Amino acid sequence: MAMESNPTADAQSTATSTLDTTATAASNATTTAGDRNEPIITVRNLQTSFFTDKEVIRAVDGVDFDIRPGETVGVVGESGSGKSVTARSIMGLVDSPGHVLEGSSIRFQHVPTLRSFATTFAGRTVSLDELEAEHDPTSLFDHPEIDATPSTFGYDDREEATLEDFVGAYGDTLEFIGADECVFVRDGGTDDPESITDGFVELTRCTGEIQRKMRGGRIAMVFQDPLTSLNPVYTVGNQLEETLRLHQDLSGQAATEEAIELLEAVGIPDARRRVTEYPHQFSGGMRQRAVIAMALACDPEVLICDEPTTALDVTIQAQILDLLKELQHERDLGILFITHDMGVIAEVTDRVNVMYAGEIVETAGVHSLFGDPKHPYTQGLLESIPGRQQGERLQTIEGNVPTPNEPATYCRFAPRCPKAFSDCEAVHPETVPVGDGHPEDEQAAHTAACLLYVDEYTAAAHPSGRTPDQGAGEVKATGGNADAATDTETETPRGDDR
Repeated sequence: MAMESNPTADAQSTATSTLDTTATAASNATTTAGDRNEPIITVRNLQTSFFTDKEVIRAVDGVDFDIRPGETVGVVGESGSGKSVTARSIMGLVDSPGHVLEGSSIRFQHVPTLRSFATTFAGRTVSLDELEAEHDPTSLFDHPEIDATPSTFGYDDREEATLEDFVGAYGDTLEFIGADECVFVRDGGTDDPESITDGFVELTRCTGEIQRKMRGGRIAMVFQDPLTSLNPVYTVGNQLEETLRLHQDLSGQAATEEAIELLEAVGIPDARRRVTEYPHQFSGGMRQRAVIAMALACDPEVLICDEPTTALDVTIQAQILDLLKELQHERDLGILFITHDMGVIAEVTDRVNVMYAGEIVETAGVHSLFGDPKHPYTQGLLESIPGRQQGERLQTIEGNVPTPNEPATYCRFAPRCPKAFSDCEAVHPETVPVGDGHPEDEQAAHTAACLLYVDEYTAAAHPSGRTPDQGAGEVKATGGNADAATDTETETPRGDDR
């Protein structure tokens, strides 16, 4: 009798074969240097909402993650899960009616940049060492750089305020002289920038010149469609030279030569001739290489890639992914890679954040995620990867991603979850450690936001004593079409042949 195919096992096997081929490279790219373990970008409680006449759409709702030098962090999920809005929030590219909400924090932590900004933007650098010494709120209010009142910190009866009070309240009401453009430093006096050894630029508060220095200079982005990133009426060389003029202060022949070198670095042949050509004279893959060259023109520390290979065929896609890995190795880039393609995630990432309806529902190292997925949504995404057997029926996740237009008081995946039980519709799951990871070590931790792994709800979730991975609870009918693809963008699978 023929054995039945297990779609989950097939999907994991397909992805794991890709992981095995990249494990050595990932290991070689890892270093034990202490500064490599420190995040260069720290995102905490990121909330981005769009305010319309009818409703408030919480496109990103409480997202946390870090990006380290030389590391590729993946964000994966269906269309509408909030991936691109997360990237645009980091870049400061959220347009009205969208807003990054107060309480969100995106910290860029790169000591050379802090020192440079402390020199360039005199008077806009605030020492947290000074604030830590200002335990008496009345003394803080007299600080020459701060405009605040007792109500800023909710100070009525208390005799003492903490640093957390100060930093947590600097949003709308606490302003530093000069503008909202502030660099926060620790362990060093601002009079001597070279003494700065720790601190951050709070990207959610950046405006004006500091924002321009950060966007494109320290953090660059590669968008999905290169045609929207390149101006059709200017040559590719003109556009590269403009970037170099704005951020590197290069012009004339020096800028042209640098543009040629950048095109050569991203693998464009005959770069000296191609630099004078227009975007329509480039193929799709070459246009994407040119966009990557523009992103790298200012030698950024972080590169955000938003679906950079979606519009390309499989062969060109593989070349672009190889190029990104090569550039990362050469430049020690931290990369945030956004995609809906689990095959691409398996090939290029070190850590993965699975995103659903504005929230991260599972975070793990790439091998842990594919080898032992915990959240039912992650399991569904893996089961949706086409198997190896010809004619095998595609597995799908029934239903659609909901519009997060109200505060999360329940599990947003519950209406589509085959393992949902009654509490899922009444309790919003917190992120908890799962699996064999080390929760105290964020780089090794495996976490999920699911009541299946919360002891308080375990009995209700597993009345028959089965484990979360074996399935339990009531199956929720959604009326979804079982033949519908998990994501319209994944109807043509990519990345499985590599």
